[in-house]
Amino acid sequence: MPTTNDIVGVILGGGIGTRLYPLTKLRAKPAVPIAGKYRLIDVPMSNCINAGIHKIAVLTQFNSVSLHRHISQTYVFDAFSRGWVQILAAEQTPHSQDWYQGTADAVRKQLLEIKAADTDYTLILAGDHLYRMNYDDLAQFHWDNNADITIAVQPVLREDASRYGLLKMGPGNIISDFAEKPKDGALLKEFISRENPEKPYLGSMGIYMFKTEVLVEILSNSTDTDFGKEVIPRSIGSHQVYGFEFEGYWQDIGTIRSFYETNLSLTRPNPPFNFHDPEDTIYTRPRFLPGALVMGGDLENVLLADGSRIGRAKVSNSIAGLRSQISDGAVVDRTIIMGADYYDNELTIEQNGGIPIGVGNNARISGAIIDKNVRIGEDVVIHQFPPGTEMDLDQWSVRDGIVVVPKDVILKPGTYIGPEK
Repeated sequence: MPTTNDIVGVILGGGIGTRLYPLTKLRAKPAVPIAGKYRLIDVPMSNCINAGIHKIAVLTQFNSVSLHRHISQTYVFDAFSRGWVQILAAEQTPHSQDWYQGTADAVRKQLLEIKAADTDYTLILAGDHLYRMNYDDLAQFHWDNNADITIAVQPVLREDASRYGLLKMGPGNIISDFAEKPKDGALLKEFISRENPEKPYLGSMGIYMFKTEVLVEILSNSTDTDFGKEVIPRSIGSHQVYGFEFEGYWQDIGTIRSFYETNLSLTRPNPPFNFHDPEDTIYTRPRFLPGALVMGGDLENVLLADGSRIGRAKVSNSIAGLRSQISDGAVVDRTIIMGADYYDNELTIEQNGGIPIGVGNNARISGAIIDKNVRIGEDVVIHQFPPGTEMDLDQWSVRDGIVVVPKDVILKPGTYIGPEK
């Protein structure tokens, strides 16, 4: 019987990430911080490790320096392990002068490396989803059915069906048809795969397990650039394609709104996703930081990361990431503060106009995402805009009403950001 040692995990590093801009202005999507101390890439990496998949390749292209650094500093297997983590960056070769043109094209351009892994199975994963899945269960399902391709699918609400690539699944979990974000009522009726009236549809999760020989054959004999839109639909009928049904928590962190709401959901007393699971750990880079220090602050539903320092401030329904600094008198609500990459000293404060990293005295912030190393002066006010508002200015942006202050920005004392007073 095959085992997870016979699987290579291939994690897609994502494209330009325009829907997560400006968080992707200086980093790749999978390198975006989440939950105060992790990065999105930690989720599929940890799922692979927990399942015993120790041959992992990460395909990267855009703004990949911080992603490469995080992976190289975090995921190092010992000398006695047969496992490895490889970064397969887009490159020009004598055979190809183009960068990755899509998910399938990225894998096609790295087929030589995938074949060199010498595994019978290849698991294709996205690098920007939040979920916890036992890939060994998916693999066992794939082996039991002798599938050529297995697609992880999730039940979809009736009202959300037009937002997903839907799969028609029949008896024996065989996939018989695919529709990309269908809106026609008659077509939607044909794609009902479940008797559940609330969630009658099945949507693709962007998780695909292939027999490696099938993956090589399909990609070598086509010019398809995308798995979801081209490779999978064309394979239905010509190959044995099965659906592995997953009903646990899964969230695509594809937009600023989904990123914001997903993060804030983690601050609830009973969050929908539990980072505290004692068995299926989500790993990240170990840091040697002091414990968080709260000096008289009023905190309610706050996810507080290592190295933070909170003065006599009021913080609620928010995340304070690594090395976050929130000063006296500040009021922070429904806000993600990503923290900082380093601690300030007198010289760095002086070089940045005398404004320390973090949230200054008496600042008021609500409905915002504050990226790393941002310096917010005293009495700065940031308020959320009405939903649907979009704008870009030099020092901040608004996405669907959420104010986003990019990395390393300095907001001078007294700055006001929000709807007209």
